Amino acid sequence: MSKIILNPGHVTLEQLQAIHSDVCQLELPEAARGVVRAAHALVKAAADGDAPVYGVNTGFGKLANKRIDKHQLDALQRNLIRSHSVGVGEPLAAPIMRLMMATKAASLARGYSGCREVVIDTLLAVHNAGLVPYVPSQGSVGASGDLAPLSHMTLALMGEGDMLVDGVRVPALQALQQAGITPLTLEAKEGLALINGTQTSTALALHAFLSFEPVLEAALVIGALTLDAARGSDGPFDPRIHAVRGQPGQIDVAQYYRALLQGSAIRQSHAEGDDRVQDPYCLRCQPQVVGACLDQMRHAARILLIEANAVTDNPLVFADNGAMISGGNFHAEPVALAADGMALAIAEVGAIAERRIAMLIDSGVSRLPPFLTPDAGLNSGFMIAHVTAASLASENKSMAHPASVDSLPTSANQEDHVSMATFAARRLQGMISNTANILGIELLAAAQGIEFLRPLRSSDALEAVHALLRKDIPAHNVDRYLAPDIAHATQLVRDGSVAHVLRGLTGLPTLWVPV
Repeated sequence: MSKIILNPGHVTLEQLQAIHSDVCQLELPEAARGVVRAAHALVKAAADGDAPVYGVNTGFGKLANKRIDKHQLDALQRNLIRSHSVGVGEPLAAPIMRLMMATKAASLARGYSGCREVVIDTLLAVHNAGLVPYVPSQGSVGASGDLAPLSHMTLALMGEGDMLVDGVRVPALQALQQAGITPLTLEAKEGLALINGTQTSTALALHAFLSFEPVLEAALVIGALTLDAARGSDGPFDPRIHAVRGQPGQIDVAQYYRALLQGSAIRQSHAEGDDRVQDPYCLRCQPQVVGACLDQMRHAARILLIEANAVTDNPLVFADNGAMISGGNFHAEPVALAADGMALAIAEVGAIAERRIAMLIDSGVSRLPPFLTPDAGLNSGFMIAHVTAASLASENKSMAHPASVDSLPTSANQEDHVSMATFAARRLQGMISNTANILGIELLAAAQGIEFLRPLRSSDALEAVHALLRKDIPAHNVDRYLAPDIAHATQLVRDGSVAHVLRGLTGLPTLWVPV
């Protein structure tokens, strides 16, 4: 297994991607341990003292004015975790849980939370053993932190609750014992430090961000294939057009399209003498639309990387001057707004792809056979495949409604404005699935459109995509059972097979890096 050193405050997007992708060994640099010890010493002094300190010797939320006897402080933390483990719904997937544990460990290791080293070490040990705490996905409003999901995670560390081992749900204590990990016993403030924070919503948003990257890359490749199938113009991708506007994503996307279309004999065949003056917006405005979506995703990457490195519990411990200050870093509004922006981008990529499918099957616009079938009437071709794409695009419109504008007061109005970041991020997976399916249908339709233009060939890059599809799916000359074809094409979109063509042209390690 690969090893990743979690440098607190400096975890990179590449490291987060590696943690998301596979089980790797996480280690804490020795230099981080000193600040952790210093902060814990301050918390221990507060626990031993007489002054009330929120989260150390008081109740929580609306019960903050309730003083707790020093002999009950460990019980206070255990009760906090047990009472807050109230999540419902399907469990969070292993990649999300790996991100949750890694970012929580990195946050605690910055030395502002006041926990002991053993808390961080237990998180890392559970991660490194490949154990996955069983955490229901629903129940957080994104302030005061992701309380319920992080409580379920902590409950498993304590040897209570459950773990997923190779996908099988088992008692947490059994899983810890088999892995040789001592169950965590919480001391003052440690339970609060573990559950106050935005690590669940951040992990969910990162999961969506990383899952969407190959889909967005595939959208560029498939959009270029559709352009050639419809014998569209590459004039709208002229760099001068995009330079005078200055939007970075638009400039980059136009460059990607020029590279994808370079050398197409189909394009050359109608470069002169074509009586069409302009292409439909779904072809002509791809840099403007998809480029804006790319910019939105790059913005989300910046916000989420900051949040993945942030300290978001409460109160915070400043060991250098002996202060413990209560604040509100647990409020996940930055994540909520980033996730809402991602939702808009995901929906728009699918929306313009649906319009391209509609254009291809409309013989009056594409000048291809109706519904992309040689014998329309006897055959329906892609008529109803487009209906499926339209239904998915419509679903995404509803799902793209911003979650961050909603707020329901909790904790007897003590926590009177919340972010809804966890749902904002969690709903993105369904939207990505919808958009990937739309693109899978477009890939089939665009490849079919190319068939009608033979013997002309597209660019080498786009012919490689066409051949990739045709390796397992023949041309659609007569009506057949189409759902398996859609599933296969969608898998090529989601697993990076289509995106690989774009990576080869640009040489970029990731689309999120500007050209």
